[in-house]
Amino acid sequence: MNRVKLLSEQVANQIAAGEVIERPVSVVKELVENAIDAQSTRITVEIAGGGRMLIRVSDDGIGMSESDALMSLERHATSKIQRTEDLAKISTMGFRGEAIPSIASVSRMTILTRERGDDVLEGCEICISGGKILSVKAAGAPAGTTIEVRNLFFNLPARRKFLKSEETERSHIQHYITLVAMAYPGLALTYIQDGKMIFQFPAGKADELESMRMKLLKERMRLLYGAGDDLIEVDNSIQYDSTPDEDISAGLPTQMVPLKLWGLIGAPGVSRSSRDRQHLFVNMRPVDNKGLNYALLDAYQNALMKGRYPVCCLFLVLDPSEVDVNIHPAKKEVKFHKEAAIRRIVSRILRTALEDYSDPFKRDEGNKLPHESKLERMAQPSLDLPTRPEMKTAETNAPAVPESRPYTQSLPFSPIGVKNVPIKSDRKMTYPGQYRVPSQVTEAENTEIQPEPMPPANAPLLTVPLRFLGVLNRLYLLFESDRGLVLVDQHAAHERVLFERLMAQTEQGKVESQQLLLSETVELGMRDASLIREKLPVFHRLGIGLHEFGERTFLIDSLPSFIKGISAKKFILDLLDDLRTAGRELTQADMAEELIASHSCRLAVKANDIVNREEIDHLMDELRHCRMPYTCPHGRPTIIEISQRDLEKKFRRVL
Repeated sequence: MNRVKLLSEQVANQIAAGEVIERPVSVVKELVENAIDAQSTRITVEIAGGGRMLIRVSDDGIGMSESDALMSLERHATSKIQRTEDLAKISTMGFRGEAIPSIASVSRMTILTRERGDDVLEGCEICISGGKILSVKAAGAPAGTTIEVRNLFFNLPARRKFLKSEETERSHIQHYITLVAMAYPGLALTYIQDGKMIFQFPAGKADELESMRMKLLKERMRLLYGAGDDLIEVDNSIQYDSTPDEDISAGLPTQMVPLKLWGLIGAPGVSRSSRDRQHLFVNMRPVDNKGLNYALLDAYQNALMKGRYPVCCLFLVLDPSEVDVNIHPAKKEVKFHKEAAIRRIVSRILRTALEDYSDPFKRDEGNKLPHESKLERMAQPSLDLPTRPEMKTAETNAPAVPESRPYTQSLPFSPIGVKNVPIKSDRKMTYPGQYRVPSQVTEAENTEIQPEPMPPANAPLLTVPLRFLGVLNRLYLLFESDRGLVLVDQHAAHERVLFERLMAQTEQGKVESQQLLLSETVELGMRDASLIREKLPVFHRLGIGLHEFGERTFLIDSLPSFIKGISAKKFILDLLDDLRTAGRELTQADMAEELIASHSCRLAVKANDIVNREEIDHLMDELRHCRMPYTCPHGRPTIIEISQRDLEKKFRRVL
C-alpha cells in the first residue's frame, strides 16, 4: 500500500491559503492589488465584523469574461506573467495566481464581473463555497469586478479561533487602506466599515498626477494624519552602478541604472515612539525592508533621540529587474540586487535633504543629483564664518547690541584640545533683511543698503531675524522674532557646534591625539582580537594609538584629544562593544560619529554655566552654519519657538 499520496485540489488550496491568507487584511490586500492591476480608477472596500463576516471589494477595471473568471479559480492561473523570465522583472502588484482560489477555498465567495467595452452587454456571477463552484450564471453588472467574501475560515475552525478581536482586525485593514491611499493618490478610494464610511478619497486628475504628485501626497497625508507635523520634501533622481560582481571580475562594461527617491520625511525633531508612521514603498508596493529601515536611521543618526523613530512616506522607484518581490508568501518583503548600494544611496539622499532643510533660500540647483558619486560625503573647503550680523535697534529697553566685528578668536568656553576651526559647510548663508554683514558691504553700497528678501512665513528659526532678550535659569537663551518667542538650549546648541566642528576635523584628517602618560595594555579573545586587528588603520586615522603587542594583546599609547574622563582600557572595551554590535560594516565615519557624539556632551557648556553676550552671539553664529542645527547629536531640540498666537491663547486674547 502506498503511503505517499497526492493531495486533493481542495486540500492543496487550503494549504496555500494558510500561506497567503493569514487574516482578513490578507484578503483585502490581495483583492485590492488585483483591482489595481486591472487598471481601476475607483475602488470601494467594505467590511463587516472585522472582515470575518464580510469583505467586499468593487472596482471599475477592465473586468473579466466568464471563461477568464472561471480560470481565475484555478491555482497558478494568471494574466500577469507567462514565462520564467517575467519573474525577474515584475511590474504588477500580483503575479502568482494563488490568491483567488486560496480565498475561495476558505470562504463563501461571489464573483460578479463584466468586461469593459460597449459591445459587452452582460456579465457573469459565480458563487463558490469552500472551493466548490455552486453556480455560474449571466448577470447584469457595471464594467469592472466585485468580489464578495463571507464567513472567512468557516470550514477551518482552528484558523478562525486564532483570529484576533474584531477591533484588531479592523485596525489592520484600515492601516492597509491608508497605505493604498498614499501610494495611489490618483485613485478614488472608498472604505466602509460596518455600514459607516471611514474614508472617501477623490481621484486626482489624470493630467496632474505626475506634476502634482507631491501636492496630492501631502493632501492625503493631511486627511489621514492631520497637519501637525513639519515635513520635508524629498525628490532625487540619480544613476548607480548595478554591474553584477561576476561581470566586474570579467572586466565587462559598467551598467548604470536609474533610481528615483521621492516623498516626505519629518523635519529634525519630528518623531514617534514606534515605526507606525514609517511608510516605505518600492515601485508603489508597500514593503518592509531592513536595508531601507537602516538607511532611514542612518540619515537621522544624530537628529533623533534613542528609542524614537522618524516619520516618513517615501517612494523608491527603480528598474523592476533590480528588485526581487518573490521572496515572501504575502509579498511583504523585497530584496535588492545591490542591497548595500541602495542603502547607502537612500541614506545620503535623506541626509542631504535634512541638511538642506535649514536653508529655505536654497533653490533646486544641486537637488537633482545625476550620479551616485555626487552623494559621496567629501571634504568641502572650509567656510570662513561671516562677521556677526547687526540687528535693528528696537524701541524697547533691551540691552544695546555691540558693534559687529569679525569672529576670529576661539570660543571662550571651547574645551581644551578642540580648535575653533570653521565648521565645514556648503550652505550659502543668506541673512534676512534686518541683518547685514559689514565685511560684505562695499563703499559704494554704504549710502543705501538693499535689504535681502525676507524668509517665508514657515522659514526655519535660524533664518529669521532674532533679537536677544536674556537668559532664563542660566540655561535657556531667550530671543524675540517677528513670529513670537524663541528659546535656545545653550548646552544642546553648543553640543551640536562641537560635534560638527570635531566631525569636520575628522573628515579633513586633522584629529589631534594626546599621548598617555602611561601606556596601557588590553587582552582580548580571539574573535575580538581579529575584529580589532581589521580596524587598526581606522583607529589610527581617528587618533587612537592602538598597536599589536602579542597574539591577543594590544598596547594603547594615545587617544583623541577630545576624549576626557575615561580610562584608555575602558574606552577600547566600549568601542569594541559598538564594533561587535554593528559588525564589520561599521565605517570610519560611523565610528567617528559615535565617538564624537558621546563625548561632545561632556565637553559642551552645561546648565548653570554663565555665558556672556559675546559668547552667545558667537554660539548662535556657529549654530547657523551647522549642517543640522535644530537638534543636538542625541536628537534633543536645540531651539524651539512659542508662536505669537500660542501666547495670545494662553492669555485668552484669542479663542
